[in-house]
Amino acid sequence: MTAPAMTAPIVIMLLVTAQRLSELLIDRHNRAALLAQGAREYGRGHYPWMVLLHVGWLAGLWDAVLKGSPWNPGPGPVEPVWLAVLLAMQALRLWVQVTLGRRWTTRIIVLDGAPLVRTGPYRFTDHPNYLAVAVEIAALPLAFGMVGYAIVFSILNAAMLAARIRAEDRVLGRRRGPSPAKVKTIRGDRV
Repeated sequence: MTAPAMTAPIVIMLLVTAQRLSELLIDRHNRAALLAQGAREYGRGHYPWMVLLHVGWLAGLWDAVLKGSPWNPGPGPVEPVWLAVLLAMQALRLWVQVTLGRRWTTRIIVLDGAPLVRTGPYRFTDHPNYLAVAVEIAALPLAFGMVGYAIVFSILNAAMLAARIRAEDRVLGRRRGPSPAKVKTIRGDRV
């Protein structure tokens, strides 16, 4: 791969990685503030698996971009259509974060008495952030021409989102069934 062809995937990966890391900082701040207000965290059991999935996805993409891998030799030139899809999903993620404001986190945290958000992208779907993530999981590797990678991680992400959405919907009263167990807060208190 030529230097300019190699540079574009690295720049894209740097931007995506920076975006994901910044979200973790936003999550940490918002989560602490919500828990201090008496919010509760639910569905904590699946969270480490979700983190592992996303870290694995990102690490594998970095590996392919920098040196290739046995089952996926690495990216070719960036596919502009898939890059445009990725950028559209970034805009949707930002819209979600702006709409939720200080209630946005990467976890399922519920502040008792707070109404469900029904503005912004939530007017159209209950889970706009998960829609954006699902499309991104496929679009970024597809932008690099990595079809197999996109398929494998899309399947893994679909399984993760099925558990995640089921837990979130139960907590928010959008699905019948028992709510997931309450968990310890970051201070260690039982809620």
